[in-house]
Amino acid sequence: MTWTSFHHRGEILRSVIRIADRRRDGLLPMDLAGVRETFGDELALYGALSLRWHTRLAGRIERELMHQPLDLEGAVITAWRAMAEELPGIRAILDHYREQPVDAAMAEAIAKATRKEHILLAIMAGRASVHDSRGAALAAETGARIEQRARALDAVIAAARSSSEVREAGLRPALRHRLGRLRAALAA
Repeated sequence: MTWTSFHHRGEILRSVIRIADRRRDGLLPMDLAGVRETFGDELALYGALSLRWHTRLAGRIERELMHQPLDLEGAVITAWRAMAEELPGIRAILDHYREQPVDAAMAEAIAKATRKEHILLAIMAGRASVHDSRGAALAAETGARIEQRARALDAVIAAARSSSEVREAGLRPALRHRLGRLRAALAA
């Protein structure tokens, strides 16, 4: 790969991420100009997005662990949630194709990537170590539970935001009226 093609590939990938963040439909934007020429097929593009997710997640976990060295699992969950919020399009694509891979090769690649992510989550949370295949299996199960906790926390936070926005919208006129009356009383 030449330096020029490396930069072109990076620019196409950044465009894919921008489109994915805008669409949030979980589908690979294979219709975007230059994607097929640069990546070839869905598996190659999925792999590039998966690599971006895993790289950013690992870095974010490291940063969170510096800030929360006594709550390892909390730091890992915070990092996972932050990355899901920062890269919503990529997360939607990873989730969609985890459920609906286009073929057996993609299903196998996704299973391996998901397992490795779960192992990373478990190890960084201090919940597992991997010395053999049995340890890796337990770490993957533990990491899957950590991901589930992060997703559940996301759902709770989203519901709380939604209900507080509804309450705020209903309370604003009444609150403004009360503040106006309070200001008038203080001025008098």
